[in-house]
Amino acid sequence: MNAPDFTAPAPRPWSADQDESLRCVHIRQETHDVKTFVLAADGARQFRYLPGQFITLELDIAGRKINRCYTLSSAPTRPDLVSITVKRVPGGPVSNWLHDNLRVGMAVGAMGPSGEFSCFKAPAQRYLFLSGGSGITPLMSMTRALHDLGSNADIVFVHCARSPADVLFPEELGLMARNMPHLRLATVCEQHTPGSAYAGHLGRLDAPRLAHIAPDLLQRDVYTCGPAPFMAAIRTLLSGTGFEMSRYREESFSFGSAPHGSPAAPQLTGSAGENSSVYKIQLKRTGKEFDCRSDQTILQAAVVAGLRLPFSCTSGACGTCKSKKISGHAEIKHTGGIRQREIDQGWILPCCSKPLSDIALDR
Repeated sequence: MNAPDFTAPAPRPWSADQDESLRCVHIRQETHDVKTFVLAADGARQFRYLPGQFITLELDIAGRKINRCYTLSSAPTRPDLVSITVKRVPGGPVSNWLHDNLRVGMAVGAMGPSGEFSCFKAPAQRYLFLSGGSGITPLMSMTRALHDLGSNADIVFVHCARSPADVLFPEELGLMARNMPHLRLATVCEQHTPGSAYAGHLGRLDAPRLAHIAPDLLQRDVYTCGPAPFMAAIRTLLSGTGFEMSRYREESFSFGSAPHGSPAAPQLTGSAGENSSVYKIQLKRTGKEFDCRSDQTILQAAVVAGLRLPFSCTSGACGTCKSKKISGHAEIKHTGGIRQREIDQGWILPCCSKPLSDIALDR
């Protein structure tokens, strides 16, 4: 391998529209069921994103195309590589495929980065980071970036895990805490691991324990990521303390069997507004047809009609519902789940597309 020329001009940014795929260059076994996959572009590229954002992998698994979103655990302050940290989920088609099949040198399709969950969107001086299991990834990305930038932000980082054997990144977090005098760490494990030297909190994170760890939590901006029940419990816990929830943010996407939970159902709208029109949506392969108002997404109308279209995020982020438009026009407001050239070729995301005319889809 030739040494890189660090005096050369910076490479152009990686772009999913032009580069399309990433290559696995390294794999780290973090715990017994969690791996970090380090990814790079083919050719000199740099990655630009906000800490806490995610990428969408486009995978062909058993002859079926599956899209899945994973938060970047890497930080943009080290822009030549990105990484995702993936927990093996029992029965999960994507996490198990990645653990069992992805090898160094293999390429995977990728889109993004995307997402709104980042403390860099609303900087503060005092943070409380609360992570559950593999939900640590966006908070790790934020902490790594703040560390690299020499930030003096006051951070209390609480990581919750099943057992000491499941705790992620303990050594690196400890190293960053030694370098950042205002970074304080706490770990809460539901149960002990026999033979472990773990001396942290045992049990579940509750209000008294959180008040002990962060007695000034009411003065902090809170960022939370973890399984959906974990985040729901945190919301309940904080609301009971009188915390101002406008200062609370959580990673809100849920993608199929990914660690963040199950797919969110598309929100359905009520009766048609005065200025809305009604259009016909045809599914050419199945011969199905349904009405869709101009103020509805195509996915919402399909659900109302009792039809099943594939979807996960319902926000135009993951690309799971990507469909080829045979005819008609639609307004698409996506958040990174489709490339512009794909839109130019006639592809749409029904979860974030509203009809402007009758539409026929290749479904």
